[in-house]
Amino acid sequence: MPPPRFTQGDLKPHDVQFSYGSIDGLLWPVLERVFDTPLDYETNQKAIEQRQALLEKHHIGICDIVVSAKREKVDASDLGMQNVELRDLVKYLEGYPNVNMLLFTGGNSKNGPEYFMRMLLKRYKIQYKVIEAQVPRIHEFKLPQSGRVIRTVSLTSPSGSANRAIGSIQFYKEMKKRDPKFNTLDFRVLQYSNFFK
Repeated sequence: MPPPRFTQGDLKPHDVQFSYGSIDGLLWPVLERVFDTPLDYETNQKAIEQRQALLEKHHIGICDIVVSAKREKVDASDLGMQNVELRDLVKYLEGYPNVNMLLFTGGNSKNGPEYFMRMLLKRYKIQYKVIEAQVPRIHEFKLPQSGRVIRTVSLTSPSGSANRAIGSIQFYKEMKKRDPKFNTLDFRVLQYSNFFK
């Protein structure tokens, strides 16, 4: 869910009124590097159109698994979401036969995308099979009507708060030891490149 300022119309300078458009988030800086495509960070139509063009060119769709939620504290924390209504991705996927992979920008912590996907699949009594247990975690499941296999990949979150978790990952530590300039953004670019390209 976007930070509340996106629904209140009180954007920060350099926010983009688009999915993951918060200037505090790292998804667009990561994708900018993954696809070697410069993006503007301004609150204007050009910045929106650049992101739409990048997604269309690379056949990427973006949606939030959460349709709506309530918050007691008005912030962007996933943990703060209550009374969550989920988007029925199983139903959506049955209608989009060309989609075979979902990339989650976060994991299985409470109210994370993998956590919600598990809830949704449980409703359908669909098995969620582990393919890779290490980060980025990979799972597969079969759609109930078509039997098509969908793969999910739980990438490291593009939020700044995930930087602490990245610091404890052995691969990151090794890369940092080899190159002291290697940072958490570089880590995400490497990880995301494996799946977005």
